[in-house]
Amino acid sequence: MSTCTRTTHLLMLALAIAILVTGCSQQGASTNAPVWPTEGWQRSTPEAQGMDSDLLSDMLASIREHDYAIDSVTIVRNGYLVLDASKYPFQSDSRHIIHSCTKSIVSILIGIAIDEGYISGVDARIYDLFPDRDLENLEARKAAMTLEHVLTMATGWECRDSYLYDWRGLGQMRESDDWVRFVLDLPMVEEPGDRFEYCNGAAFLLAAIIQETTSKSALEFAEEHLFGPLGIVDVEWPANPQGINMGWGELHMRPHDMAKIGFLMLRGGSWDGKQIVSTSWVKASTSHQIDATLQDGYGYQWWVAGDDLFMALGYAGQFIFVVPDKDLVAVFTSHLEDRDFYTPQILLEDYIIPAADPAGELPANPGGMTRLEGAVKALADP
Repeated sequence: MSTCTRTTHLLMLALAIAILVTGCSQQGASTNAPVWPTEGWQRSTPEAQGMDSDLLSDMLASIREHDYAIDSVTIVRNGYLVLDASKYPFQSDSRHIIHSCTKSIVSILIGIAIDEGYISGVDARIYDLFPDRDLENLEARKAAMTLEHVLTMATGWECRDSYLYDWRGLGQMRESDDWVRFVLDLPMVEEPGDRFEYCNGAAFLLAAIIQETTSKSALEFAEEHLFGPLGIVDVEWPANPQGINMGWGELHMRPHDMAKIGFLMLRGGSWDGKQIVSTSWVKASTSHQIDATLQDGYGYQWWVAGDDLFMALGYAGQFIFVVPDKDLVAVFTSHLEDRDFYTPQILLEDYIIPAADPAGELPANPGGMTRLEGAVKALADP
């Protein structure tokens, strides 16, 4: 064999080995990488995702010991489902009312409507978005109100429909003949942007804005632009007599689908290669835009607690927690009394976040997994 032929054979062999090694490497990467959960979450042991199963067991034991009225706990880390626990009689594949977590989903829909060009931006004046309505009390402060003021609950309206007022304004709105007109005709008590004042009517108006600008109900718009791409199905979202979905709440969905909403925000609005909502919207929505009440700050219908925790939260203990620094989403559904409302957040801070090792994968813990599986079964046991 000539030197030239031998050299050619060696080069071909080296190339074949390189292709084989590259193929194996890519196969290993795709095997280890999480699959986007459009069709369902890929499961993993906590330790494989750098979480301590013993601490998670302790949390479930605490829920059971104190008989907290928590219906489900769903934890996703690094894109994998590491804990899926439900308390009898609830099951994780059942729908649950998410109350005011609905507001955070409506915020995403507003962001998509802006991205798609239906709304000019957060500087759009609220009363300009309803040009065909003959409204009362349209004073200068109202004329200056923008979409951002509504998103941040800083409208200046005399709303009086939070828990502080026993939801009085909300009840009055529901008894009115025209809910949109009722909200737009609310009297002003201060300048828009001056102060956070929780207002369910404002959140309802966001759903009305989606319908006004897109000619689709918020649910129809969500099914096309959000729920559909994320594989979220079997939702229930009532509408008012005019067919406008209850933008402040009453949405029913499964805990695993609530986790998809959190994961979308964790991934900057991107989903399986498609930008569902712009990264800039996610950042603005989950940033401290104004000082608030139930948490330190409020963004665009998302609550902000410190530098690395934002959340959707709802009455009776519904939570979608997102912890970007830990690549973590935690979802709680509950029917808690007011005095126990913050229990899920306490459990997050005392157990879930400490369980997430910053270094990544932990050694396998068969004993811890056996204990965790037992804790999940005990919680589900009638």
